[in-house]
Amino acid sequence: MTVISTPKADKRFKTPPSVAMAAVMEDARRAGLLDGEKTEHLSFRAPKALVDAAKRESGATGTTQLGLLALAALAQSDPVSAYMKAYYGALGPDHQLDF
Repeated sequence: MTVISTPKADKRFKTPPSVAMAAVMEDARRAGLLDGEKTEHLSFRAPKALVDAAKRESGATGTTQLGLLALAALAQSDPVSAYMKAYYGALGPDHQLDF
């Protein structure tokens, strides 16, 4: 039997975060994005269905937690996207891909 361990829960989260959520928050923490005082205030209206779906998919239990996760995800670049942009067209016109 294979045992898969999940990342340690952040103290601010009441339920264990999903693996993806924990990874995003850990990357943000390592980048120093979660350091310092909480001085910024955000307030906006969103469709309930969107908020509920985002909470369900992410494992977030509250809107503050969901907002922090969303900001952390947006504040960090996507390494796959950066790689694809860097190597776009690098194979050359004579390269054949086998399908």
